[in-house]
Amino acid sequence: MNKVYESTRDKNERIEPAKAILQGLSNDGGLFVLSDLTSRKLDVSSLADKDYYEIAQDVLTVFLDDFTKEEIKDCVYNAYKGKFSTDEITPLVKLSDAFVLELFNGPTSAFKDVGLSMLPQLTSTSLKKTNADYDVLILTATSGDTGKAALEGFKDVDKTKIMVFYPNDGVSKVQETQMKTQQGKNVKVCAIEGNFDDAQSGIKKLFVDDAFKAELAKENIRLSSANSINIGRLIPQMVYYFYAYAQLVKTGEIKMGDKVNYIVPTGNFGNILAGYYAKQIGLPVNKLVCASNDNNVLYDFIQSGEYNRKRNFLKTISPSMDILISSNLERLLYYASGCDNAYIKEIMDELNTKGSYKVKEDVLKSIQKDFTCGYATNEQTAETIKTVYEKDDYLLDPHTAVAYKVLLDDVDKEHKNVVLSTASPYKFTDSVYHSLHSDDAGDEFELMKKLNEETGVAIPKNLQDLDKLPVLHEDVIEKDEMKEYVLKNVKEI
Repeated sequence: MNKVYESTRDKNERIEPAKAILQGLSNDGGLFVLSDLTSRKLDVSSLADKDYYEIAQDVLTVFLDDFTKEEIKDCVYNAYKGKFSTDEITPLVKLSDAFVLELFNGPTSAFKDVGLSMLPQLTSTSLKKTNADYDVLILTATSGDTGKAALEGFKDVDKTKIMVFYPNDGVSKVQETQMKTQQGKNVKVCAIEGNFDDAQSGIKKLFVDDAFKAELAKENIRLSSANSINIGRLIPQMVYYFYAYAQLVKTGEIKMGDKVNYIVPTGNFGNILAGYYAKQIGLPVNKLVCASNDNNVLYDFIQSGEYNRKRNFLKTISPSMDILISSNLERLLYYASGCDNAYIKEIMDELNTKGSYKVKEDVLKSIQKDFTCGYATNEQTAETIKTVYEKDDYLLDPHTAVAYKVLLDDVDKEHKNVVLSTASPYKFTDSVYHSLHSDDAGDEFELMKKLNEETGVAIPKNLQDLDKLPVLHEDVIEKDEMKEYVLKNVKEI
């Protein structure tokens, strides 16, 4: 069996796909990558007449060498069939200025459902393939959407436990309620006094804490992650890039081989990185447009090559993008540097110790060949929600509106433009309602009904009567108490 995945920080840390999925993060803190990514190709010309399930199987086959075709097919159908509100999974909608790829038709109304409906299937299959005799503990940090999607995906899955940490007062009321009411015998949810970066950094420290892992081992438990640092979460996100392209060809909007722009609201860099991976294996992409909110650390980086997280952390109306440490950028840097593991370790150490790094000129130029960037302020985001609704009778959530504003700032009329829509507007009803009416909005759950009556946009079933569910998780801890919290509670789930 070829050990095809390696750590971004050490080429000698190599592992099979199934084990990479189970482990989540490399022992040295690096992320698992394929050194031969560009040599793996998908025949895009074969996709135009395929449905989402078939395209998903084709994509997964490229990346999971040790999975059989039957295992991959089972994973795909078990992940999606009957769990999304449409069999298209991610429909493509045409507006006057761009196409919107709707990624929010899953069980928690966010794009994270695409990856996190698949990851539990890949995890269960990997446990069987490796004859694992242990349980897996999924530790996850969330800026709002990953948490609920991961909880929903992993609830009551055999041989798994899941704990989710989110920033107290750092997610929307709907997102918080989704997590606090989560059912399942193997789940635990906890807020931390800090921001998303604190939660994510805390979990990363646990992954390289040998004493902590030894304590878990006594209970026959090993760590894994549901964040997009896990390649099992990242790979399924490539599928909708190919699906959108196939739909454009199928409907005659483009000819096979024409290049397309994808505009992506970006925080932790996983969603847009999936587009980069798709391009590397054959998707005709012109530019990947990285759209940031007021926390525009990625915008500054793509412009200048300097990544500096030493700045004020701002709370915005697009909270899932309120991130200053974009973990998946490390994978892009690995490829842009020519797969230079030592260099990646060097700059990641700089980020950890100094809070910043500046990449070499050739690395920056490599990134700028594939990526452009833009950002939108809170005010511009709100204006865009209103403008698009009035112009196209289409309701954007505040994250998608960030991307749409970046598109409108510089519309490329030579290529088709696809904006990735990452969440239902009803997950951020207060902000959406306020954007349309510029008044004090009030209770989010009452506003759902008002917004539905006003716009006719259906409220997703999973959000209807959400506020009437019993609260099951109320724990709040300091950000430096995560280790003790996990060890204390892991036996209960």
